[in-house]
Amino acid sequence: MTKLRVAVDIGGTFTDICVLDEDSGALRVAKTASTPEDPLIGAMRGLEEAEIDLRDVTLFSHGTTVATNALITRRLPSSAMVCSEGYRDVIEIRRANKEDLWDTYKDVAQPYIRRRDRLTVRERIDHGGKIATPLDEADAREKARILRKRGVEAVAVCFMNSFINPVHEARMKEILQEELPGVEITTSSETLPEIFEHERFSTTVVNAILSPVVGGYVSRMNEALQKGGYASDLLMLHSGGGVMTPATAGQFAGRLAGSGIAAGAIASRHIAMLCGYENSIGLDMGGTSCDVSLVFGGESRVTKDWHIEFGYPIRFPSIEVLTIGAGGGSLAWIDDAGSLHNGPQSAGADPGPACYGRGNTTPTNTDANLALGRLGTSLAGGQIELDKAASEAAVRTGVAEPLGMDPVTAAKAIVSVANANMADAVRLISISRGYDPRDFALVAFGGAGALHGVALARELSIPTVIVPPNPGVTSALGCLLVDIRHDLSQTYLALAAEADPADIESRFGEMEAEAHGRLVKEGVAEADMVLQRSIDMMYQGQWRSLQVPVASPFTSVPDAVNAFHADHDREYAFRRDDTPVELFRLSLTAIGTVAKAELMRHATNGAKAVAEGARMVDFDEVEGAVETPIYSHDALPAGAVIEGPAIIEQLDSTTVIPPGVRAEVDEWLNVRIHVAEASS
Repeated sequence: MTKLRVAVDIGGTFTDICVLDEDSGALRVAKTASTPEDPLIGAMRGLEEAEIDLRDVTLFSHGTTVATNALITRRLPSSAMVCSEGYRDVIEIRRANKEDLWDTYKDVAQPYIRRRDRLTVRERIDHGGKIATPLDEADAREKARILRKRGVEAVAVCFMNSFINPVHEARMKEILQEELPGVEITTSSETLPEIFEHERFSTTVVNAILSPVVGGYVSRMNEALQKGGYASDLLMLHSGGGVMTPATAGQFAGRLAGSGIAAGAIASRHIAMLCGYENSIGLDMGGTSCDVSLVFGGESRVTKDWHIEFGYPIRFPSIEVLTIGAGGGSLAWIDDAGSLHNGPQSAGADPGPACYGRGNTTPTNTDANLALGRLGTSLAGGQIELDKAASEAAVRTGVAEPLGMDPVTAAKAIVSVANANMADAVRLISISRGYDPRDFALVAFGGAGALHGVALARELSIPTVIVPPNPGVTSALGCLLVDIRHDLSQTYLALAAEADPADIESRFGEMEAEAHGRLVKEGVAEADMVLQRSIDMMYQGQWRSLQVPVASPFTSVPDAVNAFHADHDREYAFRRDDTPVELFRLSLTAIGTVAKAELMRHATNGAKAVAEGARMVDFDEVEGAVETPIYSHDALPAGAVIEGPAIIEQLDSTTVIPPGVRAEVDEWLNVRIHVAEASS
């Protein structure tokens, strides 16, 4: 019997499917059009087109933009918020900041819950956790009656100081459950028991309003899979780089808001580690955007400072991914001062680049690459035919003529501006964090990443570029490489010099008991559970903290402080050993390990790469077009060496190897491009 592991990654334009044979490690991929009106339709259609018998599937992992798109489009269920008297406007006041400090006319998006649906009740718990004003239960039931009349589907309960004493929130939840049967009730003390009311309230609101959306979607998909013969749990990829089962997806729906971008970062890390690189930078360049991630010492950077819409933070741990508007469809345009720009505006999938022939006449990155010969005249295995003449006309009228350039120079300029934008993004996630790009490998993937990978590596002095065997569906592969994961935390405010290690150990024990319960609920065996502890610390007077891993059992505060000093020095290039250190948060990561099949390794027998044709291509390194061999990735044997100039084409991407650059195909069919050799 065939044993398959299947991953489905639903994007805005395409649904990517990755199928891994457990026994052989053979990998095959498929792409199908997404169905935004109901993503489940596109997913199930893709499984049919890939000829997958769900009875043969042992693991089904799913990355989705359902939660993300619900927030962006505001297609949300009728929801409400119940908060402490006097605090109904916390999520609207926010931090009183703006995304663009200098644009006084640009407003922050409206809160996800209208003011009329943010109700207050009388209660108060002081900063120390003592009850100052008991919960007015008559008032609470009256507010529940109002919400029942309004027919809400989800309620977020957010009381002040509930992070230190949740008794009032717990009672409010009980009252709402009694008065509003069937309605999703989410409390801030269960969702994010941390100080800073705006971040806690905002995360709870996101979690609450997404619960009906995610819960319904996951339930329908689970039913469809089981009807088809799938016998195991559906695994949903979340922002932290792990997966959840349907048992917990509805309860922590907000974690799925970053599902899509996390998958690519996970796959990038895995591929780099497979190739022997513990330090890597992932470049996922698609049609509209470019996602940049970083791995140092084999570990992805994790952040709790992220959002889908500015002003409404989601404080669940998430793999740090920096997204900019640079993709194949990004538009080239000239400002009033005559400067050339690239993005963030995009032609999207419809009408798409000028070469699609759907009415767009503004040049895009795809048009520039096609005009230069770096792209062929067909994509997706011939499913999309490209009009090179239309691309050349768009470049000529949109950039070349207004700037007095010849068309080739204009096309190169368009690509150069895109590369500069992406290089700046890489610098932000590396150099500004204290990392030297020269110590990293660049993993270039997505539909357009391999087109720009070498140029970007040269700009940043990155020595090696790795192009995965299936760049366009690498994110789907990431869904197959993750474990079940939960992240728990609680605020712990104390000076390090006064902290009691026994008290800290006791609190970690409480979180571990909760984590153990979640994993048991999801069917994880004791032997497959891994619990990782950490403490967030900061110098006295700071409000930004650093997360430092600590041992179990926890016995030494000074050891943790020394680790903090070292991490602070690496992150910010200074340390203050004589400054008091404060403890801010205790965190626990609970992992249920999932057995992972190995990718197929191919023997290297000295076979050579054979070109399937040639065309004239313009490169940045030489003047004039150069006759360039064209290779099919599917025909490249492991161990083959390719000397640039060369173009490698395949179903989901195109790889550019400039003149003087050497590339080789490794045993996993990754294309490793040695940029440093050409630069030396």
